[in-house]
Amino acid sequence: MQEGVLQIPGPVPLHHGGALPSLALGWSLSGPVDRPVVLALGGISASRKVFDPEDSREGWWHEIVGPGKALDTDRLTVLGMDYIGGSGLSTGPEADAFPSISSYDQAEAALRLLDHLGIARLAAIVGASYGGMVALAFGERHPQRVQRLVVISAADMPHPMATAWRSVQRNIARLGLKAGCAIEALELSRALAMSTYRSPEEFAARFRGGARQEQGRHVFPVEDYLGARGRHYAARNRPESFICLSESIDLHQVDATRVKVRTEVVAVREDQLVPLADMRAMTARLPNARLHEISSLLGHDAFLKEAEQLKTILSTVSPGESS
Repeated sequence: MQEGVLQIPGPVPLHHGGALPSLALGWSLSGPVDRPVVLALGGISASRKVFDPEDSREGWWHEIVGPGKALDTDRLTVLGMDYIGGSGLSTGPEADAFPSISSYDQAEAALRLLDHLGIARLAAIVGASYGGMVALAFGERHPQRVQRLVVISAADMPHPMATAWRSVQRNIARLGLKAGCAIEALELSRALAMSTYRSPEEFAARFRGGARQEQGRHVFPVEDYLGARGRHYAARNRPESFICLSESIDLHQVDATRVKVRTEVVAVREDQLVPLADMRAMTARLPNARLHEISSLLGHDAFLKEAEQLKTILSTVSPGESS
């Protein structure tokens, strides 16, 4: 695995206005340089570490990416990057005054990274959740630099209900920053987010048990899960980065009719955040797209775990296949 940080002198203009004085981009590249390259992008908590060739349990997409897996690194080289505004090695907020970041800004950063690494054309961008939004933005702006898009659980614009949930999460995090309890607030924000990532059916199957008494109050089984996920996230991410990238999701809007790259769209029927109707409507607007519908109790998080269902779809990311 190769890793590095690309330093870009500024000013770097941004889609929503303003500029960054300079830009750092954290990246990783796994696999021989003579293989077709796939850029893998995930949700706002994803990073440049897509998978680790030395440890199959490491990396945010380790269940999907690797030798012989759904995205097969025996055939492909995988490129990962840290998002602008995130908690990785790329430029991110040190305070709440950090400018608004667009999926177009992430796409432009990816383009600069391709130029830096000497990659003339990607075999594909496989993007899930926020990463799918960035893939669409890249496909609209730079169709000559990518052969195919695979867009999982991401539409051309956010659903207002999903924006409602995320706006509450951001306000919890902002309140925590003001009140001096930023980490605790971020834990709550992430816990609330987790309740939207999974399906009601999954929660019903896992958390039907009764409450227990603890320190004078009732604690429900689902609270243990949500609390653990919130603490895990808050230990690895900055509140300011959470706010920045969550907002970027809700500012996202591309013109699907201008995304002419061949696109495989993957919709999860149980996804609460990106409803099936929105995915069908976007596919109808895309000039060169095919819709794949899958079912998973994991809902929006299906892209992290549903290796068998995704394997057939990701096999379209094949060396030499025409676009």
